[in-house]
Amino acid sequence: MREGTPSRTAWRVALRRAAHQIFDQPLVFDDPLALRILGLTSRSNWDAEGLRAPNRPHSISLRAFLVARSRFAEDTLTAAVYEGAKQYVLLGAGLDTFAYRNPFPQVQVFEVDHPDTQAWKLCLLEDHDISIPQQAHHVAVDFHHDDLSERLRSTGFDPTQPAVFAWLGVVPYLTDEGFTATLKFLSTCAPGSVLVFDYGMPRQALPPLERLALDSMSARVAAAGEPFRLFFMPDEIHHRLNQSGWQLLHDLDRNAINTRYFNGSNLHVLSSGGHLLAAKLQPQQ
Repeated sequence: MREGTPSRTAWRVALRRAAHQIFDQPLVFDDPLALRILGLTSRSNWDAEGLRAPNRPHSISLRAFLVARSRFAEDTLTAAVYEGAKQYVLLGAGLDTFAYRNPFPQVQVFEVDHPDTQAWKLCLLEDHDISIPQQAHHVAVDFHHDDLSERLRSTGFDPTQPAVFAWLGVVPYLTDEGFTATLKFLSTCAPGSVLVFDYGMPRQALPPLERLALDSMSARVAAAGEPFRLFFMPDEIHHRLNQSGWQLLHDLDRNAINTRYFNGSNLHVLSSGGHLLAAKLQPQQ
């Protein structure tokens, strides 16, 4: 993202979550605030917001991946809450609305984001009359200057208690150094903590047509000032997590995502490059 401006990618991701509420049945990710936070109410808004062709194959595939990603994170959170987790940290929260529809009164939600994007989101919440519960905490972090651990603790996060960390739509935009530094911090948190994130496989691992699709999307996000930087093969990311103390719970590829979430749906993920991953932090030996 460009300094001094909110994330354009966060806006487009939120638009696709909202589009899902209107164009797709059955709903895979039911978010009653997805439209409201954007100030949208019906199909009549879409042309003005850049989703002119929501039913093209590429649009359907991208929307499917994004709503599956959100559903996967919240399913993982629900399972962890039943095991006693009481903290949910969204690293790069964007316009995610979970904190404002949180069904778990015991769960504290920490939204971590760049100060510009977070200020913009707070304005949207106010403009569209979405109340902020006491369990919601906003953690403005400039990753170039701020210490994530200190900023989280200053807003009430307890690193001695297990947490669920949702790192959605962030990893592909990081440098390897940035990924490693954040993973190092997460690995110091309480054993039993769970990490959820998505990653993409490198261009050379994709079939020719999917390389073209990746090239097109890469050009668009780069034009928005948010270029793709980081890709992993599954074996590589599994090894890095294991070396940092994380036990793999799930790594869903395209087929697993479609089987889990889109049987009987008009949605389906076409690209084989995107993965959804969950891992649990193990006690130190």
